[in-house]
Amino acid sequence: MSATLAELLGTMILILLGDGVVANVVLKQTKGHNAGWIVITTGWGFAVAVAVYCTGTISGAHLNPAVTLGMAAIGKFEWTLVPGYIAAQMAGAFLGGVLVWLAYLPHWKETQDQGTKLAVFCTAPAIRHTVGNLICEIIGTAVLVLGVLAILSPANLLPDSGFDKGLGPALVGMLVWSIGLSLGGPTGYAINPARDLGPRLAHFVLPIPGKGGADWGYAWIPVLGPAIGGILGALLYRAFWPVV
Repeated sequence: MSATLAELLGTMILILLGDGVVANVVLKQTKGHNAGWIVITTGWGFAVAVAVYCTGTISGAHLNPAVTLGMAAIGKFEWTLVPGYIAAQMAGAFLGGVLVWLAYLPHWKETQDQGTKLAVFCTAPAIRHTVGNLICEIIGTAVLVLGVLAILSPANLLPDSGFDKGLGPALVGMLVWSIGLSLGGPTGYAINPARDLGPRLAHFVLPIPGKGGADWGYAWIPVLGPAIGGILGALLYRAFWPVV
């Protein structure tokens, strides 16, 4: 499998499981209806871990343009490969959104609120505050990329332990879980431009009964904020970690 195909499939799995847990919690007449924020953040953490396990040895499991940009910014990834990775991530996220729509097909009609339907696919702020929302996404994504690089840093690997291949993806999933619990409240923690934009596009084109708009006026924040945060997190890692 090529690296770009792995990024597409890995991101698709990420969105299928991540947006899937949101659908299970917020859509009407599901088994998980009203299960709450803890279930959503836990499901997203598991989604990341599974997707990374599936693709880590093939593509490095970026699954996120912010990670790709951050890695390229500190010389850990070739800039020439960036466009292909990001395109694959966006396509995979779109397909993941389509699969969630199919998995919960009878529940869209049973859910009347338009905002709830959109929330399955993409993020929205608890309080609309452009500067505050942008800052929150920058901070959350900086923590994500810094944490990923630190978890997989040679300084944290035990010789011949397989730590990076065995526990690394699980710890990255725990990192995303932690970000969701601690920093997810203001914006829903997109921390990934593909995770937000790809499914938002899916919502826009899919024949979802009674859907509203895709909130394009907000859509640039979970794209730009994570892109900035990913680069800042990588630069912070390079500046302060002893082994990069």
